[in-house]
Amino acid sequence: MAASTYASELVKTLVERGYLYQATDIDGLDKRAARETLSGYIGFDLTARSLHVGSLVQIMLLRRLQQAGHKPVVLMGGATTKVGDPTGRDTSRPMLTPDVIEENKEGILKPFGALLDMKEAIVVNNDEWLAEYGYLDFLRDYGTHFTINRMLSFDSVKLRLDREQPMTFLEFNYMLLQAVDFLELHRRFGTALQMGGADQWGNIINGVELCRRVDSAEVFGFTTPLITSASGAKMGKTADGAVWLNADMKSAYEYWQFWRNTEDADVGRFLKLFTDIPLDEIARLEALQGAEINDAKIALANAATEMLHGKVAAEKAEATAKATFAGGGAGDALPAITADLNAGIALLDALVDAGLCASKGEAKRKIGEGAVKVNDAAAGDMAFSLSIAELKDGVIKLSVGKKRHALVRPG
Repeated sequence: MAASTYASELVKTLVERGYLYQATDIDGLDKRAARETLSGYIGFDLTARSLHVGSLVQIMLLRRLQQAGHKPVVLMGGATTKVGDPTGRDTSRPMLTPDVIEENKEGILKPFGALLDMKEAIVVNNDEWLAEYGYLDFLRDYGTHFTINRMLSFDSVKLRLDREQPMTFLEFNYMLLQAVDFLELHRRFGTALQMGGADQWGNIINGVELCRRVDSAEVFGFTTPLITSASGAKMGKTADGAVWLNADMKSAYEYWQFWRNTEDADVGRFLKLFTDIPLDEIARLEALQGAEINDAKIALANAATEMLHGKVAAEKAEATAKATFAGGGAGDALPAITADLNAGIALLDALVDAGLCASKGEAKRKIGEGAVKVNDAAAGDMAFSLSIAELKDGVIKLSVGKKRHALVRPG
């Protein structure tokens, strides 16, 4: 159905910008969103110190919800992290201690302050209610609403069984816990919408059905498509590792550069999903051909970086890119390390410390391939050490390939 046929700003926006993959009742959701303020949520398990770009589309869903005048609920999975979501995995997730989970929660919350108005949002931890249940009480209250037959049909379970990989009883319970989250949020805040990625469809359906069976509540589920690049690469992962949202794990420049390197075929789609640029301007940008498509990529990089890291960081990243690539120089926003250059630092160590290579073995391979440069000059000696002699304008520029650069500063 065309976006123009919907009555609510929320559903119109979600459809025309490409967020819709599946919905339990898109027409019912549209009517509800047109007549009242909705509370909608997405859950985030606390498995790392930062979310990466693969989770950004979910945060953007909450942003779109809030922009349309509704209330976003950010659910921190303090309890469900202790179990581990088996969706899309062949093996169990590592068990994390409560201290690590709490530390991860603090890190994961950081980007929400940039992307949402947190004064008008709700942040809640499902450990508040799930940790309070007694085992027998939980089974009596909710176990009767789930059949093993149905649970075995969900992809998260079928994947393990089809590949003959073990699935623990602990993990098998994950979908029950997530369903109870929806019920609890509906009771506490009137939450009527759960959103998530396409891989969460089964879990979301469980929550919708549980709310209907237990409280006779009409609630809705909405999922986004799996976001991959035109070449099939999974969003948020690159050859250099995860594209983290937190600046202390991925600098604003590296984040900008990730978006600048978007494949031509993805520019229009990513502008719709990950920026607030108006659709008519996006239509103009995605129609650019040849070398001019780079203007659209820069617009994407600037808008996405400004949204997360601020306007100054985005402008500095663009200026650094121009200095690095156009002028052969070294912009201020490049990732940097400090080293005692009076004593010297081995080139292999500097490449690893700067994050340009994952190990000394990789650094040796890159040097052997002729991919490593020091101050834009090829470096072919694996035993080479950097010293004050290599300082140029107060820094040493290291490069691996054409797109990966870092600075070594004396310290």
